[in-house]
Amino acid sequence: MSLDPHPGAVAPKPLVAQLQSWPVAVLMQRVANQGAAAKWQPWRWQLADVVSLADAAHAEPFGGAPRCLRRDEDGGQLWLYPGFQVALHKDTADGYWLNATSGAPGWFVLWRLQLGPHAAEGDEPIAVPIEISLSYDDAGRWLDAQETVEQMPAPPEVVAWMCDFAQPFWQPEGRKRRRPESFRPLQDRFGQPARISTGDERPRNPGGTA
Repeated sequence: MSLDPHPGAVAPKPLVAQLQSWPVAVLMQRVANQGAAAKWQPWRWQLADVVSLADAAHAEPFGGAPRCLRRDEDGGQLWLYPGFQVALHKDTADGYWLNATSGAPGWFVLWRLQLGPHAAEGDEPIAVPIEISLSYDDAGRWLDAQETVEQMPAPPEVVAWMCDFAQPFWQPEGRKRRRPESFRPLQDRFGQPARISTGDERPRNPGGTA
């Protein structure tokens, strides 16, 4: 039995297929809470997008440091975090298979509320992405650790790249990990996403590898 790509996937171009890691940038946004939740917490953070960058030329305009792209009059914010490299590892090929055959393959982003770059005394924490992966195993492990994990659809060329890499290493026999039922964030009593933290709120370098 072979590892079939998601139906929307396309064959990776030769140069893309040789990539050892896929460069991406992450967008996080602060949006207003609605309804009863707004009385207790006026704002919440959420994953806005994962921008796929297939080559260095595309990555250059994003720069190398996090920055705020937009501050709205009503308090909304949009932050860009460049410099992530999503690597693939043969020991988690099953996790790529679970992702590719899920019906909605995507990036998994672990993020935490931390003080942002150039934060001053009294500033509020902002959403900072910590790790990004294409593996369901990684996402499940993060959720088991009670981290905040959100998913964003991956483009077809990324899904094809993931499948092309995983094919030689995928072993269907003896798989023990089940696909988690949902990667939606937990909700509070008002139906709004609830934040889960391990208690580590120290600022970290938002760049890095997955």
